Amino acid sequence: MKSNFAKRTISGICFIGIMLAGLLVNKYLYALLVLFMIAVMLHEFYGMNMGIKLPVQRVLAIFTALCGFILVFCVNSFRLPLHFAALIFVPLSAVMISSLYVKDTESFDLYSYIYTGILYIAVPLVLSNYIVFDREGNFNGLLMLCFFIIIWASDVGAYCLGSLLGKNGKKLFPSISPNKSWTGYWGGLLFATLAALIMSLTGLMKFPWYHSIILGAIMHVFGVFGDLFESLWKRKCGVKDSGTIIPGHGGLLDRFDSSLFAIPIGAVYLLLVNLI
Repeated sequence: MKSNFAKRTISGICFIGIMLAGLLVNKYLYALLVLFMIAVMLHEFYGMNMGIKLPVQRVLAIFTALCGFILVFCVNSFRLPLHFAALIFVPLSAVMISSLYVKDTESFDLYSYIYTGILYIAVPLVLSNYIVFDREGNFNGLLMLCFFIIIWASDVGAYCLGSLLGKNGKKLFPSISPNKSWTGYWGGLLFATLAALIMSLTGLMKFPWYHSIILGAIMHVFGVFGDLFESLWKRKCGVKDSGTIIPGHGGLLDRFDSSLFAIPIGAVYLLLVNLI
């Protein structure tokens, strides 16, 4: 037990250190971090759902996702014309064309996982470029870091209050995730909104306090949906974790499942109220 706790602690610290470096040092480290995340998370998702089937098509799909990120990164970082990003349709078309060469219906049906992985994982991470770059092409990962702090606060609040008070309480989605309770849900909401409010009051997040509270609440709600969505996939595939890349914590998809829903919705809210 002590050994597992130490392993989880060390890997967790390393994970946070890598995230901070990618978000705060420079745009190239950020690009490397997200490219790595895209490749690993798609590999985990395809492995859960497809095993070792369609290896060439999976590599082609991962390559397409990486190209999408690089193209949008270049558009935002180097102020290239927006239509430059349309080049993504070349590798994306190759993914679709490759389906013409499968020899059986079962293999063709597996393409639904190929496309789902691109939509579920690649698209949110590709569009993250619009959060870390301003309209002049300057890189600033602070807002993305604030997003992650809200998500982490939500997870901590849900775990703490759920563990203390929610063991015998009503479950949130017992058929998908038996351990998640409504008590944990409200605890996560409390911690997420408090984290957002503190970041607003300290100037870390430069939005009015009321918008920050709304942002924290929205990201918590959609983060829970993201967590449950991945739990549904794992239950369907009969696996406990999406991978083993982070010792004691599972796969990257396990760590970023909430983020894939929460961060895009958080960005949409800030766009709608004209704050970014």
